[in-house]
Amino acid sequence: MTFVSILIAIVVFSLLVLFHEFGHFIVAKAVGIGVTEFSLGMGPRILSFQKGETRYSWKAIPFGGSCAMVGEDEEETTPNSFNAKPAWARFLVVFAGPAFNVILALILSFFLIGKGGINTGTVHQVTSGSAAAKAGITAWEDSVTSINGKKIAMGRDLLLYTLSHPLDGSEVTVGLKNKAGEERTVTLDPKVSGFRIGIAYTNSDAPAALSGVTEGLPAAEAGLQTGDVITAINGSGITSGSEMAAYFTEHPIDGSTLELTVKRGEEVLDLSMTPEPYETNDLGFQAYYVYEEWDGNLGTLLGSSLREVRYWLSYVVVTLRMLFTGQVGVKDLSGPVGIVSTISTAVETGVQNGGAKIAFINVLELTVLLSVNLGVMNLLPIPALDGGRILFILYELIFRKPVPKKAEGIVHLIGFALLMLLMVFVLFNDVLRLIRG
Repeated sequence: MTFVSILIAIVVFSLLVLFHEFGHFIVAKAVGIGVTEFSLGMGPRILSFQKGETRYSWKAIPFGGSCAMVGEDEEETTPNSFNAKPAWARFLVVFAGPAFNVILALILSFFLIGKGGINTGTVHQVTSGSAAAKAGITAWEDSVTSINGKKIAMGRDLLLYTLSHPLDGSEVTVGLKNKAGEERTVTLDPKVSGFRIGIAYTNSDAPAALSGVTEGLPAAEAGLQTGDVITAINGSGITSGSEMAAYFTEHPIDGSTLELTVKRGEEVLDLSMTPEPYETNDLGFQAYYVYEEWDGNLGTLLGSSLREVRYWLSYVVVTLRMLFTGQVGVKDLSGPVGIVSTISTAVETGVQNGGAKIAFINVLELTVLLSVNLGVMNLLPIPALDGGRILFILYELIFRKPVPKKAEGIVHLIGFALLMLLMVFVLFNDVLRLIRG
């Protein structure tokens, strides 16, 4: 992680927290609740000033923030205290924080769409010989409009669908529209079988150097390593990645043994491997990451930005469901360290693939996701989160009496302690991942 990446991460965190707390602040003021302090960061104050009843502070630790309201956690009875206000007013104040994170995501999406373009469902790759190819799906000619009856408004909707509905071998119905506007529906059999050896390389005129070797597959078992250069296959000379690709096109991998000549530094090795059979499920096409330049129409910008936010809301809900159903584990969660690392990767990848503009777009997209994620996570009915407070307020609205403040305070304290334990666990995992690279 570079200093620039850490600085960008601090700016991103600050923006998310500031907007969240501003939601609480502006609605609290609107319903007549006094705010004693509005702060960005935690710990000792670096700068602060008083305006009216509110102290505005910038604090030393660049994570978190607060909107401290009069009588928020006390049996305060003054007219401008939090608990003196009716339940509906308190509900709006608490709900405003997560809501403002979604509003921020929408605002940022305007810039994301304007700079990065509109994600379409255009097919950009069709696997030769696949069910998709046999069904006549054509790259750069067809666009996906639905899958199994689910509307696909943007390419990543298809990615999200396959994440939440893993292919299990059942037939898949795909709706398509071509450039002429003609619509059709095709049915695909996603079952794929064949043989594999477990290597990755670049199809280019450069030497056929391996960019990856998958552990547990024949290539790794035979002793191949990342960085090895293939110079011959079954006696046929290989001088480039494109020649290796051509060889495998003319001699498809089956169960026959492959004899490889490999150059590793100054050493020349003769290795032998037998491809292993496999079965998997695959659509046979990709339609995820095609972007069209925004046409300048404000209606298009608003509609595309709303779809962007809707996508990330769906993404967060799907991943939460996977967490609660055990499809992903707690170890997969990331805290501040993991997020800083992800932002660092987004910056570095963007610079490598297109300079500062692509890096900016990558960070902007990640910030939209984080803002939506913060909003949704805060609405979970967990004590100490906004959702936990909302749960108590809803109880009061339904049963016409509040939960005793002492009991509510104890529940929130326990919830806060458990959240801190979870944060320590997540932080520990983040640091381990960082150390392991």
